[in-house]
Amino acid sequence: MPFESINPADGRSLRTYADTSPAELEGILVAATSAQRAWARLSFAERAVPLHAAADRLEQDKDVYARLMAEERGKPLAQGRAEAEKCAWVCRYYADEAEGFLTPEPIVGKEGRHFVAYRPLGTVLAIMPWNFPLWQVFRFAAPTLMAGNAGLLKHAPNVQGCAEAIEAIFHDAGLPTGLFASLVIDTDTIAALIARPEIAAVTLTGSTGAGRAVGAAAGAALKPSVLELGGSDPYVILADADLDRAADLCVASRLLNTGQSCIAAKRFIVVPQVAAAFTERLVQRMAAKTFGPPLTQADVDMGPMARHDLRDQLHDQVMRSVAAGARLLLGGTVPPGPGAFYPPTVLTDVDADCPAYGEELFGPVATIVAARDEDDALRIANDTSFGLGAAVFTRDTVRGEQLAAEHLEAGCCVVNDFVRSDPRMPFGGIKESGYGRELAAFGIREFVNVKAVSVNP
Repeated sequence: MPFESINPADGRSLRTYADTSPAELEGILVAATSAQRAWARLSFAERAVPLHAAADRLEQDKDVYARLMAEERGKPLAQGRAEAEKCAWVCRYYADEAEGFLTPEPIVGKEGRHFVAYRPLGTVLAIMPWNFPLWQVFRFAAPTLMAGNAGLLKHAPNVQGCAEAIEAIFHDAGLPTGLFASLVIDTDTIAALIARPEIAAVTLTGSTGAGRAVGAAAGAALKPSVLELGGSDPYVILADADLDRAADLCVASRLLNTGQSCIAAKRFIVVPQVAAAFTERLVQRMAAKTFGPPLTQADVDMGPMARHDLRDQLHDQVMRSVAAGARLLLGGTVPPGPGAFYPPTVLTDVDADCPAYGEELFGPVATIVAARDEDDALRIANDTSFGLGAAVFTRDTVRGEQLAAEHLEAGCCVVNDFVRSDPRMPFGGIKESGYGRELAAFGIREFVNVKAVSVNP
């Protein structure tokens, strides 16, 4: 079945992509295996050369990639340029740091020579989503390639143009032929592909349901996997918070990428002392944000959502929450006209009976939950099946650090800021937000053989 790329701002078909045929897939697997064996023998300095060249290309042509993401994904142009620049950053980061992360580590205290070596596994399959169509891929590819592995990409069907662009970036940067390739395949074929002996490991960024399916397939094939799944990130607003700063950052996080981010702020949990003041500030700032087609309105804060069905699903969650007792303070209506647009929306009076309390709202909808006190705010923050990101706002940074480090149940916790991925920090979740880590030293070590070597006299 061919895949079609559609502009979500106007519903216009952009291009249709033919499936990778069985014969083509066989050729890709053979080429990746051969290229990886040669690549693994290169030094880190040699592997770094095409990574730096890819970073140069991303920076030089960031306007081109921003336009492509605007067409396929509806991403505002400024956000697209920033995404390309971040991809360049992660390429340079691992090009420079991989050798240090994977240097053999001596074990002392035993007779003879004993050390831990880190060796590549082979070919890693990446199943990537549409919301950050460049960043998600480079976040996997840079450490995977610098570790000496090959990479195969199964991208989301609606961003196949981005997948082709990424493959071209690596090819033009001088990566060996076959070492990185994009596959146009249906989800029904993924389990069989994971089971292939040419695939050494798999990584997925996607929904919890997709994570369960891929994790099961990887487990059945005894392959290592990393799963970065959904989130319903709580942001706890304490009585001593700087409310203007909190509202600014909370809105920035909630509406980044038109709200379509796993680590976006989604639930705002407020103690009674500041509930009214914070709510007023949040609504004012949400109401001031603009949305529209990014290619004709370059300065908009939000573009359309990625697809009409996703917009309709979000609106259904909002309406079901209102029916369950939540109150709309802003938005909540589907705009007339073409495009998968949805306005900045704020729900309050949200309790455990509302879909907005427990479900992930993957779009520009903010949920305000009232807490009785600080202890109750922490209870609500952790009362979720997800565990990707979390934040706390307080002027007492010592107390904030304690809450973030010891009490919030998530893989990425911050104080007085919003959660974002950073090549220098490990990234990933717990509970239904997945397992394993990307980025930093932890990320590059996910797909290597941690080999114990002993040399006795």
